[in-house]
Amino acid sequence: MKRVLISLTGKVQGVGCRHATLTKARALGVTGYVTNCRDGSVEVLAQGSDIAVNNLIAWCEVGVPCTEGLTVTVGEDEADDIYLDFSIVQS
Repeated sequence: MKRVLISLTGKVQGVGCRHATLTKARALGVTGYVTNCRDGSVEVLAQGSDIAVNNLIAWCEVGVPCTEGLTVTVGEDEADDIYLDFSIVQS
């Protein structure tokens, strides 16, 4: 199982980024969450098969719909929490 933290920066809040990410992650079978951060970025914790997580990363890098000036940063996450679904977490 692969587990990563994806940070999306640019104009990503207030444009449907979290809902689009939720829909894509669920379609890929990825679990975890997406949330707005206080600094204006959006954080995605994604876990699942290597292929599914890599597909979500690639989708983010192409450009989440409605975002502007998007920068995507991906880091491995070593935590051991298990998520059974993908959800939007309110900050």
